[in-house]
Amino acid sequence: MAERKRVSFAMRRGMLAGAGASAALAFAPSRASPAVGEDFDTFIAVSMKLTGRAAFDPLVAARLHAALLRADANFADNMKRLDHWLATHGGTPSDVVTAALQATQPDLAKAVGSVMRAWYLGVVGEGGQAQVVAFERALMFDPVRDMLTVPSYCRGTPADWAKKP
Repeated sequence: MAERKRVSFAMRRGMLAGAGASAALAFAPSRASPAVGEDFDTFIAVSMKLTGRAAFDPLVAARLHAALLRADANFADNMKRLDHWLATHGGTPSDVVTAALQATQPDLAKAVGSVMRAWYLGVVGEGGQAQVVAFERALMFDPVRDMLTVPSYCRGTPADWAKKP
């Protein structure tokens, strides 16, 4: 009888350990390899030219790229056209590029805005279709990251940010 209890206890302990490991994996952040391919490379090249950055977090880049592709059926094509435009007109700050494109190619000007909003705010889409893809890793926090803690939640009491019902 004692042997049977030992086996039963060992089985339960093993099942609990397995369940715990499964739960941990289910809620762990995805570390899948970043997207690869010509469209992704073009997105990164355009992003580097528009932001003036030499590198990006690969996980954030993959997630932003996937979300931008879902949000706009013409996104990949617009990135190719924009990459060509930047190659022939020079990589200048995004506001100058947007102003130059606004009159002649408004769809590319909008694509510039989408890319910049995605990187700096971590948001893809607009209005009710907006999706937060990256918050703590959004580029808007980089200038102050060394001095301020990036907020991951609303600080203070509800009285600081909302009225009582």
